[in-house]
Amino acid sequence: MSQSPDTGATPQPPREIPAGWYPDPEGKPQSRYWDGDAWTDQVGPALPQAAQPVQPVQPVIQRVEVDADGRPVSDRSRLAATLLCFFLGVFGVHRFYVGKVGTGVLQVVTFGGLGIWALVDLVLIIVGAFRDKQERLLVNW
Repeated sequence: MSQSPDTGATPQPPREIPAGWYPDPEGKPQSRYWDGDAWTDQVGPALPQAAQPVQPVQPVIQRVEVDADGRPVSDRSRLAATLLCFFLGVFGVHRFYVGKVGTGVLQVVTFGGLGIWALVDLVLIIVGAFRDKQERLLVNW
């Protein structure tokens, strides 16, 4: 009769913790059975530690307050201006958004300079060179 290779080996903790088994209340490196009323004398191997829930890492997005020259930047969203210019650029909606009402009206009348003016504005917004009414750069997405 052959002996199994597990004989005499240290018992491994179960992969699934059976009902009623808990870490030892006295802090010993073992598990103990709770029968519903009291702790019993039945002991077993230490239970695997429950994995700590992983907290998702939140990306840190810092708003830029000043440009490279130390001047304040616009409080308007560059993403909003980009989307407005892309979808409604021929109507100058992005210019109304940043407070440039006069040039916004001109874009409405000329259909965004026949689309060329709106296209130039879109490129300027995307590269971060577009300015609002107070001449502040739109840099924050």
